This record gives sequence, C-alpha cells and structure tokens, in this order.
Amino acid sequence: MAAAHTAMAARGKMVYELYRLTTHVAGPIIFAHIQWRRLRGLEHPTRWPERFGRPSSHRPPGPLLWFHAVSLGEGLAAIPMIKHCVRVQPNFVVLMTSTTTSAFEVIKDQLPDGVIYQLAPLDSPTAMGKFLGYWDPVAVFLMESELWPNLIIFAAEKGIPVALLNARMSCKSFKRWSRTLALPLISLILSKISLIAPLSTLQAVHFQLLHASPHIIHFAGDLKYAVGDFNVLEEDIRKIKDLQLQLANRPVWMAASIHKGEEEVMLWVHKELIKMHTDLVMILVTRHPRHGQQLALALKKQRMNVSLRSRSETISCNTSIYVVDTLGWTSSCGLYSINYFILQPCELRTLYRVTPIAVIGGSFLPCLAGHNVAEAAAAGCAVLTGPYVGHFSHMLAGMLQAASSSVLQVADKAELLEALKKLLTDKKSLEAHCRAAKYAFSTVSKGVVESVWKLVCTFVLKQSIGKSDEVDVGLVAGQWRFYLSQNLNYYKNDNVLASRTICRTAEMEPNTASIENTMAMVVFNQKSRPLFEGLKVMLYITDGTAKSRGRNPKAPMAALKAPKKGSIAAMRVAMAMDSDRKMSLGTMFRAEY
Repeated sequence: MAAAHTAMAARGKMVYELYRLTTHVAGPIIFAHIQWRRLRGLEHPTRWPERFGRPSSHRPPGPLLWFHAVSLGEGLAAIPMIKHCVRVQPNFVVLMTSTTTSAFEVIKDQLPDGVIYQLAPLDSPTAMGKFLGYWDPVAVFLMESELWPNLIIFAAEKGIPVALLNARMSCKSFKRWSRTLALPLISLILSKISLIAPLSTLQAVHFQLLHASPHIIHFAGDLKYAVGDFNVLEEDIRKIKDLQLQLANRPVWMAASIHKGEEEVMLWVHKELIKMHTDLVMILVTRHPRHGQQLALALKKQRMNVSLRSRSETISCNTSIYVVDTLGWTSSCGLYSINYFILQPCELRTLYRVTPIAVIGGSFLPCLAGHNVAEAAAAGCAVLTGPYVGHFSHMLAGMLQAASSSVLQVADKAELLEALKKLLTDKKSLEAHCRAAKYAFSTVSKGVVESVWKLVCTFVLKQSIGKSDEVDVGLVAGQWRFYLSQNLNYYKNDNVLASRTICRTAEMEPNTASIENTMAMVVFNQKSRPLFEGLKVMLYITDGTAKSRGRNPKAPMAALKAPKKGSIAAMRVAMAMDSDRKMSLGTMFRAEY
C-alpha cells in the first residue's frame, strides 16, 4: 500500500512539473490573450496588471489572510467570513481577490473598510510567484472549487496553509480529475491542503476518491446561507418602494434567475394563470440581462403588456410582465465600447421582498444545475424550484428537513402551474409556506459562519502561527457521524459509491478513527446490506494494521442492533469496553459473518 502511495506521489510531481513548465512557456501567449480580452472589455481597463501579480495597493504590516473567489457567487459567499474575521480578529490584514470583472465591480462595494481588493493573479509561475512574494499571506482561503496547481504548490513550498471553503466538485469535474493523467496531479494538490469544508457528503466523497485524506475533511455548513446585509443605495431603496406602490393590491409572483429556454415554461404558466387572475403580474428576472431585453422586445411584438426595468418603465394597470434587466455599469476602452449588465445581489434580495412567491430558475432544464433558494426563503417568500437543482440539492435537503413545506419542488410546468394556482387562491396555504421558508432558513443558517471560522482557527490559523498542526481525530470522527446522519440519501442512492469510499478511507488512513467513521456509516444505514459488504472489505484491508486496541469485538455488533436513537451512545460505550481483548475487528467480522 505504501509503495502505491509513493508511486502516485511521484507521478503527481512529474505531472505538476509538466504543468508548471507549460504555464511558464505559455507566458507570452497568456499576456497576449489578456490584452485581447482587455480590448474587448472583458478585463478591467486599468487594473489588468494585477492579473500578472503586479500589486496596485500598499501591503500593510501584520499577518495577512488571503481570500480568493473566481466569480460573483463565490465572492458573495466569502464576504460573511471576511466580515466575521475583521470583527473578531482586527489584527489580521485581509486581502480579497476575484477573477471576473463582473464580480470585481459588485464585491468592491460590499467589503468592510480596510479590506484590500485585487484582481486574482493568473496561475502561472511568474504571476503567482510575484503575488505571493509581495503579499506574503499567512493563510490562503479558496472558495468552492478553485484548485489551481501553481497557487497551491507555491503556497505549500512557502509553508502557507491552504483551506478550501464551501468546497464542491461537480460530477463533470470529478470525472475529469479521475482520468489517468489528472488523478496524480489532483492527488498531489489535495495533499497540500490543510482543510476542506465540503458542502455535502457527496462532495466529501468526491474529494476522498481523489485521494484527499479524511482527516482534512470537516463539515460546517454552507456559507451561502449567510445572507449578509449588503450596502443598498438610497436610490435603490426608493425604486423598490415605488415598485411596491405600483404593485399595490395586485397579485404577483416572481420567476428569478431564468436561463434561456426556461422563459417558455414561465410564460406558458403565466398565460394559464391570467385566465383565473386577470390582474396578475409576473416579475421576470433573467439570469443574463441581455436575454431579458431580447425577451421584452419579442413579447412587445406579440402585443403583450411588458415593462422593462432598465428603461425605467413603470408598472401600469395594464402591465402583465415586468422584466428585470438592471444596468450595472458601462465601460469604454480601446477600440470597443462594452456595456456590462449586472443585477446587483442586494437588489435581487430586495426584489424578493416585493413578492410573496418566488420560483427559482436554473432548475427547469436538464442542462442546468439550480440556484440559491436560501435568499428567497430569507425574505419570507413561498419558494418553488424545478427538478434540476444540481449541487444545491444539499441546500434543498437541509431546508426540507427543517420544514417540509419550506420549498416546493415541482417536476414540470404542469406541476408548477398547479402549485401556483393553489398559492394564489389559498391565502392560508401561502402564509404557511412563507412562514415555513423563513423558519427553515433561520434554522439551517444559524451559526454557519461561526462554525466555519472555528474550523479555520483549529486547522489553519493555529498551523500558520506555529502553535499546533495536529488534527483532533475524535473531532473528525464526531463530525462524520453527525453529518452522515443528515445526508443518508446520498449513500442510500449509491451503495457502490459508499462502499468504494469505505475502502478508500481504509487504504489512506488505516487507523481507529477510520474504523469508527465506518462503523458510524453502518449504524446509520442498518438496512443497507451493500454497506455491510463494504465494511467487511475495509476490515479485511485493515486487518493486521489497525487493531481494535483491546476493544470488545462483539460490542460493535450490539451497537448495530441497538435502537437507532441510541446507536451512537451504544457504539461509543461498546468500543471502549474490555481493554484486555486483542482480537482485530477484521477477524471478529469474519467470524460473525
């Protein structure tokens, strides 16, 4: 087993050196590409040198924490953490970076005073070397799926701990990283990370199967639940109040974050609803504002009563559809003049307060993967979504567990129509769904930022300041036991994957903590025979390596047979009994089965 790990590490270093050489040689091409993007308005017209590691701000004295997010959604999730850090640890200097220009324009106005904001450096050896050399962070926090080889390896070489917060990996990315050439590289990258805080158990499974150690995976919750108090301009507040007056005494529903193709579903549903509610208004928020403009133009040609937000068109008594396509900012540079349309996140969250019903888009076509439902729930809307929710499935599961009527998930446009009919005609039902959504949000969002910060302090900051880099094995096992109990659906739906995860855990960490984690899986999945088979495989692997250290070999079986509510306590007691017995768990299970 050790020889296999050594060979994998050697292959990983070889692939990384190839990547490093390629990104170095491609430097002139990358520079030309950035200039081409700048001329097209896709890069910041004046701050583009930051992409090559050239700072535009002074580096204040003191320990510096670097938070990095690729785009707007990930950046907004980082802001609550940054605000918490500034509040509880004012001695730290905080640096925030993002990759996309659209994220830059929105996030720069939402950060606390004193936080430095730069465009992220490219993942080339020269740019990353300059960036890390100048800013010299004591810790790096990457949001969601930012696994850049040069960034992480360079940080590791400088002794800078790296954490992956709100960590996720889509099935498509997982398949790409699992390929022959990519697997050694991702294995090397993950071995340099100090903390992975995944969004769900499924995400944790992906990282483990890509050779991340179970001891760096810890669960704390989704930072996207932490809907912060964004800075809203007085002018925007006035516009929202005007909108509320225009909608007074009229039934209204919102279709938010609608992608191309989904408008057909929403328009069909709205036309059917108008037959029952002639004064009904639909607020249609397209994901891309240009799509909203094109849609409004097409609807007007069909002689439908449409108002367009970017043109400051008011909602009259005849308006049926209000299309939101807010103008964010305009940039002129070089040979081109480009308009950037950005729906401000604070504005969308304010718009949710205008309507009692919110249908979340990005979920009605198979090629899509859902959007954040927590924002609408936080505003007290009755929340509906389609069948395709992608990596937001964990958010949906958490809210439904807190309140079963907090989110209505429909299978198609016919079910959406029936659900909206009921909400628009049954006031008590609407109020109940609104209350459930708000309650579920308050339940699942409570303490998320504090929990993530506690993990950061325990596994990253202590290491960065040299106090301790030891992992609390008991904490790891405890968190696995807790989170697996909340996410059984992932394992029940794919027992083969669960068994592979068990075996992967045993191969990488053949110790008591891994066995306890696996025992917890089986305790919570007592009816899942394939998981028992997977456990047996794991114990055969670990037999002779991980001993029970004198624990009673029959006690775990008693724990498995115990009532579900008492199984954890029974397991803990059982695993601590009979200190004079020396039989390995593998031997015990072979005898038992």
